[in-house]
Amino acid sequence: MQFEVIAKCHTTRARVSSMTMAHGTTYLPTFMPVATQGALKGLTAQQVEALGVTLMLNNTYHLNLRPGTKVLDAAGGAHKFQGWRKNLLTDSGGFQMVSLSSFTKITEEGVLFASPFTGEPTMLTPEESIGIQHSIGADIIMQLDDVVHSLTTGPRVEEAMWRSIRWLDRCIAKHKSSGRTDRQNLFAIVQGGLSPDLRQKCLDEMIKRKPDLPGYAIGGLSGGEEKDVFWQIVKLCAEQLPEDRPRYCMGIGFAEDLLVCVALGVDMADCVFPTRTARFGVALTNDGPLNLRLERHRTSFFPIDEDCPCPTCSSGVSRAALHDLVTRETVAAQAITQHNVVFQAAVMGGARDAIMEGRFPQYLKDFFRRYFADVAYPKWCVDALRSVGVDILEGIENPKVVEGKGAKWEYSDKAPK
Repeated sequence: MQFEVIAKCHTTRARVSSMTMAHGTTYLPTFMPVATQGALKGLTAQQVEALGVTLMLNNTYHLNLRPGTKVLDAAGGAHKFQGWRKNLLTDSGGFQMVSLSSFTKITEEGVLFASPFTGEPTMLTPEESIGIQHSIGADIIMQLDDVVHSLTTGPRVEEAMWRSIRWLDRCIAKHKSSGRTDRQNLFAIVQGGLSPDLRQKCLDEMIKRKPDLPGYAIGGLSGGEEKDVFWQIVKLCAEQLPEDRPRYCMGIGFAEDLLVCVALGVDMADCVFPTRTARFGVALTNDGPLNLRLERHRTSFFPIDEDCPCPTCSSGVSRAALHDLVTRETVAAQAITQHNVVFQAAVMGGARDAIMEGRFPQYLKDFFRRYFADVAYPKWCVDALRSVGVDILEGIENPKVVEGKGAKWEYSDKAPK
């Protein structure tokens, strides 16, 4: 990996970087859409590439189940298997300890999964996780970490943090012995739950291993924890992770979360949110999420966003058509998915341009004022951005601010038209 910081924000910790790997250059900050089982649901690899995506995510656990490493090895890796020509990142399978917790048993050796398809037991060790990711051939591979739900408290959190460090050493050893370090880049995952003390201990240990690590991730968040705690953990980690390594915050997808994390120093993020919410008929816009299932759109004969360059909007597909099709034709989910992927890319692309041009604080103010117009600003966003020198409420008379996550728009309708 060739990683270069190109520009820095003069106020926040945001930065623009280039990350060049075997399948091209990806500019950061960026959002990675999630193609869990080797495909973005509803889209071909060629369609995803045409949307401008240069880095997406596959999942190690699921690709190991289907199609399996024998097929991937025979195909020459996941790039060829799925027809993807750009960069690829694989999750190690650690998240499935939470999402499939009823099927797992964790030991020092690894994680014993019972297949959700057949019930057959499978042991996923750190070495096995790395071996599967070698078969996948991803440009960025992740260590296997011991993941606990973000709301977990007590000794289990510290146990998981120290085990993640031990498992990182096993992942490093396996990866170094493979001869693939020149084309596959291993990232560590900082754990420690919601405890600043445990996060600090994990940071200290993982930074010691920097010579063997092209990048770092912040894991174990976005599981329902209070947003005030979330942003402070992200800030603690991003401030200390090495300047010359990319920083990846796992599981982040809401637009406000993305921009706050960028301001705190995060370079990469991923989440199923924009593609999953598309399948429910929700389009993401600069005016907030738009629920196209609502009756008001039955006679809305204009695109989701007239200024959006995505194939759905630029070809003139109307909200009325999407409203009519969304609950009964898969083409609607495909059309909204394309729009949402482009929206996420535009949010991050706009951030990159603003950082390069020295106007990122104003970009934040403009984005949040439009996105939260006529609804309450989440206080956590206000506090997080103030911590890096940006007051998004500046100049607004009598702003509405609420505790917690703020307005829940995923299945509501706020857009002005």
